[in-house]
Amino acid sequence: MQTTFPYEDNIRDNKRQLAKVQQHIYRIGTLRLLLFIAGIAGAIYFRHEGWLVVTGVIAACFIPFMILIKVHNRAFWKKDFLEQLILINQNELAARSYDTSCFDGGECYKNPAHAFTYDLDIFGERSLFQYINRTSTFFGYHCLASWFITPLDKKEDIETRQAVVRELAPHVDWRQKFQALGVVYKGKMSDGETLLQWLQTDTLFRRNRLYRNLTFLVPAINLLLLLGGILGWLSYNWLALSFCIFVLLNIGLQKKISLVQLSYEDKLAILSSYTRQMQMIEEMEPTSKELRRLCEQLKSDKGRASEAIATLSKQMNTLNQRNNILMSTLLNGFLFWELRQVMRIEAWKEKYGKELHTWLDVIGHIDAFSSLATFAYNHPEYAYPQLTDKPFIFEASQMGHPLIHRDRCVRNDISMTKRQAFIIITGANMAGKSTYLRTIGVNYVLACIGAPTCCQQMTLYPAHLITSLRTTDSLSDNESYFFAELKRLKEIIDRLHTGEELFIILDEILKGTNSIDKQKGSLSLIKQFITLQANGIIATHDLQLGTLAQTYPEHIRNYRFEATIANDELTFSYRMQPGIAQNMNACFLMKKMGIFIEE
Repeated sequence: MQTTFPYEDNIRDNKRQLAKVQQHIYRIGTLRLLLFIAGIAGAIYFRHEGWLVVTGVIAACFIPFMILIKVHNRAFWKKDFLEQLILINQNELAARSYDTSCFDGGECYKNPAHAFTYDLDIFGERSLFQYINRTSTFFGYHCLASWFITPLDKKEDIETRQAVVRELAPHVDWRQKFQALGVVYKGKMSDGETLLQWLQTDTLFRRNRLYRNLTFLVPAINLLLLLGGILGWLSYNWLALSFCIFVLLNIGLQKKISLVQLSYEDKLAILSSYTRQMQMIEEMEPTSKELRRLCEQLKSDKGRASEAIATLSKQMNTLNQRNNILMSTLLNGFLFWELRQVMRIEAWKEKYGKELHTWLDVIGHIDAFSSLATFAYNHPEYAYPQLTDKPFIFEASQMGHPLIHRDRCVRNDISMTKRQAFIIITGANMAGKSTYLRTIGVNYVLACIGAPTCCQQMTLYPAHLITSLRTTDSLSDNESYFFAELKRLKEIIDRLHTGEELFIILDEILKGTNSIDKQKGSLSLIKQFITLQANGIIATHDLQLGTLAQTYPEHIRNYRFEATIANDELTFSYRMQPGIAQNMNACFLMKKMGIFIEE
């Protein structure tokens, strides 16, 4: 089993490479400066030798200068890329120490009304999503979040996702390069959304018949006038007049074309990042079925996705040449070149728009899979659950919460092997009941999204999870805490009546009412759950609920978390034991804090 991780070695290696690249950048910058000075000095020194000599000197200096600009830009990109790789490895070292503040926790997905994500701290600061999230693209971020919000509920689907995670997990360098390519882009992750919006917009110029005709008529007219001048049939003045008219016409389109250019420039920056990630995916030789399917989606009869996007990037770069006023004036006057170039880009969008949606979706899925694979790689001791079609089985040994430090995490088991089974857990305050419930829920979610789970082994039937652990009131909806809890319980009953298979986790049922009402309502609710073929776990302080095991000995089992008071000290083992709790600690704690308790 893997016991060491390569992150520190990677940091050292990348820092060595970065130092070399920085030296390379310095040398290129110095050489460019020298070439620039030499070109200026040479032009001044040879100014009396004729324009051919001066032009030759300038060309000898400035042609290499222009070439070095591209070399310089590539070196700067390499520098940014290595810096991101260093940061990625530093973040992984921090994550090993449970510092995940550098990762996005998916705060926008926090939803108290969701069936379980709010109760289990799936999203937000110090959440499970933040612990796992390594996505570097807009599409991967939302794909991973959707997997947590809607876990899989079919054995075959979960096993298919597990196979991809298993395949990607050992490939640390590949995953880090893929991640770095996504974050080396300097814009915002949400820029990916603007790309989708661009794809949904109508083509402005190609749908206009006049514009389409002009791209053919302008060069045809100019060609005929040029031939007429060459053959002596017409004066070249006609060609000059035609040129001026078309330049003026093009000026009238400048505002629209400029808006299109500005829009496309943003998309080009995003696409250049995605293109490199697509190339990485296209070069893969996957063995798992789902990964092969995703890779195949980047290939079609129209060619590879990366090649198509490279073509778009080239066309966008060509359009940017309109910033050269002299060149653009000549090309527009004779060919209506800018309009033609914009229409080529629109033609690309019409041809590949639907495919681009698919390509970006593939990137998102691979990005999300890479996050799960990193989680699996960082926890080689975690177990992939065995899935079963037999309802209802949920067994796990030595299960802990992945967000509790490995040195402090107390692990417990669970065993449910039939339909209509409930575990009732009693225990003192702070003894570990709520932590156990969240441990169960978090590992259940991990299992159903295809990730390994924090346990020694697990067997699972993937029913739909629903919880009621942290019901909140709502001032905006004029809704009390108690009513919010009743709504959640009503939702559970309604879903069970439809025949939906649920795994239910409840903490302290009917907290918002008096003890007699609470006991009566809790007993009735659990009886309904048994009648409706439900499975779940309920934690409670009400020891009376433990008596239900006498009425339903085949369906209900009692477990407890005890607190021990010895030598005027309160201690907890956090170990789950069979039976009903014997010790309570509220009065003891009140006395310890100086609150008077009447004997």
